[in-house]
Amino acid sequence: MKEFDTYIFDLDGTLLFTLGDLAASTNYAMRAFNLPEHTIDEVRMMVGNGIKKLIERAIPGGTENGQYEEIYNTFIEHYLKHSEDTTKPYDGIMEMLATLKEHGKKLAVVSNKYCKATEELCHHFFSDYIDVAIGESDKIRKKPAPDTVNEALRRLEAERETAVYIGDSEVDIQTARNSGMPCISVLWGFRDKDFLIKNGAQIFVEKPEEIIAPYRK
Repeated sequence: MKEFDTYIFDLDGTLLFTLGDLAASTNYAMRAFNLPEHTIDEVRMMVGNGIKKLIERAIPGGTENGQYEEIYNTFIEHYLKHSEDTTKPYDGIMEMLATLKEHGKKLAVVSNKYCKATEELCHHFFSDYIDVAIGESDKIRKKPAPDTVNEALRRLEAERETAVYIGDSEVDIQTARNSGMPCISVLWGFRDKDFLIKNGAQIFVEKPEEIIAPYRK
């Protein structure tokens, strides 16, 4: 694995297992409006493009559903109270971040998760390691547009040429490509290897320790 100066991470499915809480809040909103609930695996394939897209995919009629905004707001209200119920870092993540930090690397999170939730989760779990956390907001285009990655580089005062993007989904592959940097695809997240290959993934890691292998010489 190559060394980089800057590591920009996706959050859900990459640093944190969040699927249980996302599914719970989705189904809470579904029940509140007497709509069909979804399995964990169904929600797994709905995430990756932000909460608005998750709700669009979860409800009949998508954004054309007259209750879309109410359902979205119900999800947000529930999720902000319950985003840490079962959410936790994947095995090896804390050691990986600590090792990168010890070696002077610049670290950021760029997510399509609701901005407030992104900031709160990063503060709760990774306050000692993550320098910049950027989530979905109306002020900046979300992934796969390069805008949030560009903003992270700006805040970190980091060079694109020595940065890498790390994620678990097709959105992350597209984001890295649009940002002009390599992408490391993790295999412990929300998408499997065959799916990632079909979407252009080229570099894979099965465990977080593979990312810090160069620093253990």
